[in-house]
Amino acid sequence: MKPLPLIDSIGNPLLVALVLILLFLQWRFPLRCQNFGVLRRLVRNYVVSIPGFVVVRFAMLPIPLAVAVWAQNRHLGLLHWLGLSGLIAAVAGFVLLDYAYWWWHWANHMVPLFWRFHNVHHTDLDMDVTTAARFHFGEMLFSIGFLSVSLLAFGIAPLTFVVFFIVFEAATCFHHSNWRLPIRLERILNAVIVTPRMHVIHHSIVERETNANWGTIFCWWDKLHGSLRRDVPQSAITIGVAAYRDEKELTVVQLLVLPFRKQRSYWRLPSGEHPDRPAQSAGKLVG
Repeated sequence: MKPLPLIDSIGNPLLVALVLILLFLQWRFPLRCQNFGVLRRLVRNYVVSIPGFVVVRFAMLPIPLAVAVWAQNRHLGLLHWLGLSGLIAAVAGFVLLDYAYWWWHWANHMVPLFWRFHNVHHTDLDMDVTTAARFHFGEMLFSIGFLSVSLLAFGIAPLTFVVFFIVFEAATCFHHSNWRLPIRLERILNAVIVTPRMHVIHHSIVERETNANWGTIFCWWDKLHGSLRRDVPQSAITIGVAAYRDEKELTVVQLLVLPFRKQRSYWRLPSGEHPDRPAQSAGKLVG
């Protein structure tokens, strides 16, 4: 496999360092109390992620990158047709990719086939930086097609794609972390980017809350589409998927085969209850 210098020598070490820093910060300044064993979840989430990491390194990055090089050599895609180049094209491509990912995240929830695989991520019964790694390899395989089409359609430069991917992964680690930032600081950050207090609402067992806050890097897209939720206090959130509440059913093997099994009614608890909560008006993040 041809090396990817920016990813292998710079991106991966930076991401590993970021994860270690966030592990320390969420241990030292926790945002929510953890209800399940931290070490057990860490091991489970990273073991589940191994096949996905292999797919990312040997297919999900190289294949779309090859498509981006091919499109660039032939001046294909929206940015080329608009005559954009240099820094302007890089910034536009970065923003367009984040917007495309907003729609891809939406599709992973709304398309039943995709949700079978994305559900593995949401069944984590607590949320912290290790949840950012808990993705099924099947979801990564589907992402190859999404990324290839996006890069070709927009004409995004290969370097822009690699830089975006590194920032995207860093943002995913950050907003899944259980790090209690000072609320005033987080409100300032959340004017632009997705933050931990915002994203955890997306991991609620309440359907209307899961179907909100789809953003990864920028929170603008949720504002644009009216899907931004900031009104749920951390103490009121139960994390996970309503139908999957037993940790013993969420072992590594069971998570890997979960997409291929008959799916449950996601938004009903084992008792049959449909968890719900009325939406409130909140212009700023609540603690």
